[in-house]
Amino acid sequence: MAGGQISGEAGSFGSKRGFARAGFAGESVSGHVQVSRREASSYYFQGDYKADYLNGKLQGYLSDTSDLTFGWEVAKRFKDSHGTVEGVTQAALDPTSVGGRDYARNYNVDLGKFYLTYANDFTETSNLMLNLYQFGDHTKFWTAPIRTDVNRLPVTDVNAYQNSNDYKQTQRGVKGEWRNGGEKLAWMGAFDLRDNSYKNKVSILQDFRASAFSPITAAGTVTADNKTKERIYAVYGELKFSLTDALTATVNGRYDHLKLGYEDYLPAAPAAYLSKSFNVGSWRAGINYDFNDSVSLYSNVSTGFRAPTINQLFAGTITLNGNVAANPNLTPEQAYNYEIGLRGRLDVVGGIEWDIAAFQIDRNNFILNVAGQYANPVTGVTDQYQNIGGSRNRGVELSVKSDQEQMFSMDVAYTFLDAKFTQYDNFNLLLGNRFSPAPGASRIVSFNNSGHSVPRVPKHKLFLAARVKPFKGLTVTGEMNAQTSYFADEINQEKIGGHALFDLLANYDFVTGPNDGVKWALFARMDNVLDRQVYNTARGYTDSNGDFIYNAEDLSIVVNPGRSWSAGISATF
Repeated sequence: MAGGQISGEAGSFGSKRGFARAGFAGESVSGHVQVSRREASSYYFQGDYKADYLNGKLQGYLSDTSDLTFGWEVAKRFKDSHGTVEGVTQAALDPTSVGGRDYARNYNVDLGKFYLTYANDFTETSNLMLNLYQFGDHTKFWTAPIRTDVNRLPVTDVNAYQNSNDYKQTQRGVKGEWRNGGEKLAWMGAFDLRDNSYKNKVSILQDFRASAFSPITAAGTVTADNKTKERIYAVYGELKFSLTDALTATVNGRYDHLKLGYEDYLPAAPAAYLSKSFNVGSWRAGINYDFNDSVSLYSNVSTGFRAPTINQLFAGTITLNGNVAANPNLTPEQAYNYEIGLRGRLDVVGGIEWDIAAFQIDRNNFILNVAGQYANPVTGVTDQYQNIGGSRNRGVELSVKSDQEQMFSMDVAYTFLDAKFTQYDNFNLLLGNRFSPAPGASRIVSFNNSGHSVPRVPKHKLFLAARVKPFKGLTVTGEMNAQTSYFADEINQEKIGGHALFDLLANYDFVTGPNDGVKWALFARMDNVLDRQVYNTARGYTDSNGDFIYNAEDLSIVVNPGRSWSAGISATF
């Protein structure tokens, strides 16, 4: 922890990064503080980015077995456009999104994280940990580009947006764990208490019409002003015991009591206060069998859950202009995870570590809108969130790592993932003008997505890294990230082709000064060396251009920046 470090880095699209760290260590206290800045003009139009961080840690040694640690991090970040374009034609002709308009942009973010941890090793096998923390996130941003002005004319101003969003998130809590172990049995008992709040205020930035057929919405109108409270009271524990010298079993369980509260501060709020509670249990059971010192078999079964959100429970009740009915009878989604694998080590070329596992994750009681995600209801049908969905992920993961200190080394990571909707009976695809009330201006085509692939999930992903150390201090690395095709939409119509991207890295480490007191590092990286044009993201869910045809021209796409580079230097002393 003692000593210091400084570094600087520059790269493509005006990217720059600076970092400095200073630390000290004494018999009774130690600590460090560090500051950094990262900024870039970005490949994308209006894609500027800047982030300033200040963080540190102070650790006091209360006794030979106990310590108290205080840590903090504060940050101020700005991020503008993500570079979204509409359709494959614009992606090809305007990849930087000069003519595109993100749904959300101009993010100003203030972050703060603070924690205090007490740890005490009562014996060699028994210890206590208490952690008190708070995390804050205050984000202001714009949403919803204005398409029609008050005179019913199209709007082309790229900075014309409907909503100013002011979002404040505070997560605070206390967590404690007491662990004890022996030759045959080890256990852990713990609690987890959380008090989270989420404040949201949305106001109108300028006068506009939602469409040529809509009334004027006036600047300054407050459309949302609410606060969600989330209280979590949880206890959990774990038992680990040896059945034989080679076979170890682990079981753990957790019980959560969740309390959700919603307060609406709008004068005309239909419900000033709403609340809902859930009691949910989860568990895990696993075994590990050592065939020998080099090969082990592991297997486990576990459960998980996701509670409904306030919006899913009370949509329509909490939104004045909403068209989604409330459903306070929603229950938490349930997930069941099954895994079995082998891991081991080969004592060749400095040692090779390997791991292969097969898994299945079943997600039941999936909370879906009856019209489908991001979809529109059929006329006369009540829109509502219900526990009507399901999905299943099946796959295999393989990793191989060799000793990086050898002259030649490499890493391999492969994933096969077959992700399917097991239950998704209805999805309504709207074709035409969603804003026009005129007869025939739009129509809905319904799909049954059960059995379809989950969108944006390639079946195969492969990562390769090959390193060579031609002489002391220098490491040259080549990387490949490859993936197969995937569907951009839930109806599995628009398929995005697979790709392979290649990166190149070089690091050179050396020392100078008395007693080699200064450690230097020179580093450089080039991403997408072959400058391939691929999509970072592609998603589709509606007829975006309103031409009554849903196809690749309706996809929301972010194009990869192509070849980029960065290089820098650091000194540690």
